Amino acid sequence: MKNMLSSVALSVALLGGFATAALAIGGPSGSHIDYPVQGQIGEVVVNPYDIAPLTAVIKNGGYTLSNAKVTVVPKPGGQTISYKLADKHLRTHGGIPIFGMYPDYQNTIEVEYDKTYKGETKHVKESYKIYAPAIYLESSGMPNQKHALFDKIEVVKAPSAKFANRLYFVNNFVNKTGKGTKAVWNNPAGGALEWNYSPNNFILDTKGEVRWYLEPSKIYDLKQPFHAGIMMGFKQNDDGAMTWGYGQRYAKYDILGREIFDRELPAGYNDFSHSMDVAQNGHYFLRAANADYKRADGKNVRTVRDVIVEVDRDGNVVDDFRLYEILDPYRDIVLKTLDQGAVCLNIDAKKAGHTASADELQAMDLSDKWGDIVGAGPGRNWAHVNSVDYDPSDDSIIISSRHQDAVIKIGRDKQVKWIMGAHKGWSDKFKDKLLQPVDKNGKKIVCEDEYSKCPGYESDNGGFDWQWTQHTAFRIDSKSKKGVVYLTVFDNGDTRGMEQPAMPDMKYSRAVVYKIDEKNKTVEQVWEYGKARGKEWYSSVTSLAQYQDDLDSVMVYSAVAGMQFDIAKGRPVGQPSPHIDEFEWGAKEPSIEIKMTNAMGYQAFPFSVEKAFEK
Repeated sequence: MKNMLSSVALSVALLGGFATAALAIGGPSGSHIDYPVQGQIGEVVVNPYDIAPLTAVIKNGGYTLSNAKVTVVPKPGGQTISYKLADKHLRTHGGIPIFGMYPDYQNTIEVEYDKTYKGETKHVKESYKIYAPAIYLESSGMPNQKHALFDKIEVVKAPSAKFANRLYFVNNFVNKTGKGTKAVWNNPAGGALEWNYSPNNFILDTKGEVRWYLEPSKIYDLKQPFHAGIMMGFKQNDDGAMTWGYGQRYAKYDILGREIFDRELPAGYNDFSHSMDVAQNGHYFLRAANADYKRADGKNVRTVRDVIVEVDRDGNVVDDFRLYEILDPYRDIVLKTLDQGAVCLNIDAKKAGHTASADELQAMDLSDKWGDIVGAGPGRNWAHVNSVDYDPSDDSIIISSRHQDAVIKIGRDKQVKWIMGAHKGWSDKFKDKLLQPVDKNGKKIVCEDEYSKCPGYESDNGGFDWQWTQHTAFRIDSKSKKGVVYLTVFDNGDTRGMEQPAMPDMKYSRAVVYKIDEKNKTVEQVWEYGKARGKEWYSSVTSLAQYQDDLDSVMVYSAVAGMQFDIAKGRPVGQPSPHIDEFEWGAKEPSIEIKMTNAMGYQAFPFSVEKAFEK
C-alpha cells in the first residue's frame, strides 16, 4: 500500500510539473508566440513561396509598413540591386520582399521603411544578414552536366554605363533525364507529350552572378504528365509578374514565387510550348495544338505546334487560330532542306547533315506515324510555330513558323495578310501575300531561285536576306504604326537559300530588324548582326531577338552557340554555349556580351526590378 501511495504521489508530482511547464510555455492565456527577429519588425522568411530560394520576406511584425526601400549590398566589385516598393507589395506579402540575394552567401540587406503603430509613424533604417542557400538543380544523370546551371560564365564584354544595371532572365533547360520522357499520347495518336525536360531558369547580373533562380519541385513533376513538360515562353508582364507555360499548363507567378494562376490548358487543346504572348487587353495567346482533330482522311490525331489559342484573364477560350486550316500544311519544301540532326527540340546527332527526300516525306504522309516528327499535314510537325505576337493596330497576330521559313501575319478573320520569307514553294493562293524585298531607298531587290537566294546583307548597298528556320518575330510597338511594322527576328540560318551548305561550319545565325510596308507589301532589312561571327555564334535551334523599349536597344540570345555536329561520327562536338548580347539601336557591336559554357539555352530577356516592385 505504501508503495502504491508513493506511486500516486509521484504521478501527481509529475503531472504538476508538466502543468507548471505548460504554464511556463504558454500560460493560461494561450500559447507563446516565439520566432527569431533580427530587426525592429518581424521574422525573416527565406523562400517564402517555396520556388524562389534567393528571395525572402521580412515580415511586418504586426506594424503597418509603407514607403519601403531595399538595397542588396553587392559582393566586392559586384552589382548593387536596389528598389523601392509600392505599398501594395508590402500588404500582399505581409512584409518587405527581398529579391536578388547571392546563393550560398551571407547577404547584407539594407532596408528603410515607415512603421506605423497606434497612429504614430516612425521612419526606420536598418541592416539584415540573410544567408541564401546554394543552387539546386535536378541531375540529368549524364556525364556532361557539371554544374547546377552551367559549367562557367564569362562576361566577354563588360557593359557600357547605359547597361551596367541590367538583369537578364534566362530560360534554359536540362537535357532529358531518366525521370522524364516516359509517356506519349495514344488517344488519339500523336502530339508532343514526349518532350519533357527539367527547368533551368535564373536571373544573371552583368557581373555574371546568379541573383535568382526557380526551384520548381513544388509545381513541377517529371513523372506527372499534367505537371511536367518544358517551361518556355517566359515573359515579364507590365504588372511585373512572370507568365509562361509548360506541357499541359500555363501559369502566372510573381518573382517571389507567389502563384497568381497555374492552369491546365483548356480541354480542347494540348502541348503548350515556345510562346505565351500577353496582349494589351490582358488576353493571352498560347502556342498549343488541337487535342482531337479529325483529318480529311477520317483519322483522329493530336496535332503538333499549329494552333494559337486566345484565352481571357479567367481562362475562357475567346478564339483560336487553326493554322492547318489557314495555311497549307502540305507545303513541304522547307522540310526537305532541314538538317534532320537539329529539328529544334528533336535534336538527334545521328541525323546530322541528313535532309528528308521527297520519297521519305511521301512515305511518312502515307504512314500512321504521328507526333512531333518532321512531316506534312495535321498530326505532324509541319509548322513548328515558335512565337506569337499580337498587333493591336489591326487586331492581328504575327507568328514565326520555323518549318515554313516564314513570318506570317493573320487577321481576326483568319485570313493571311502577308508572308515574309522565300517565295519558293507557296501555292497560288498565297502568292499575292508574299513580301517584296526593297533597299533603304525603296528600290526593288531581285533574288534568284524563286526569291530564295538574295544578294545577302551589305550595309553600303542595301543588300538583303530572308530569315531561315527563325525563332521569334516580335513587333517593335514603339516604332511601328498601323500599316508599318518593325520586327526583330532571330535568323537561325539552317536551310539558308533553301539548301544545306557544302560544309556544316559554313552556317551562321543573325539577329535582324525588318521594316514591313503592309500597303505596298514590301520588306526592308534595317539592321543585322552575327554573319561575321560565323560558326562560333551559330545557333541551329532556339534563341531570341527582341527590342527593349526602356533603353532603345535590341537584346539577342544565341542560345546554343558552339554546338556543332560531327557528321562522320554522328555525335555532337563542342558544348552549347549561349551568348547574351545587347545592342544600342543601330549599333554594329554589342554594348555587353555574356557567355555561358555547357548550357542548353532557349530564350533570355532583360528583367525589370522596377516593374516587379515599384508599380
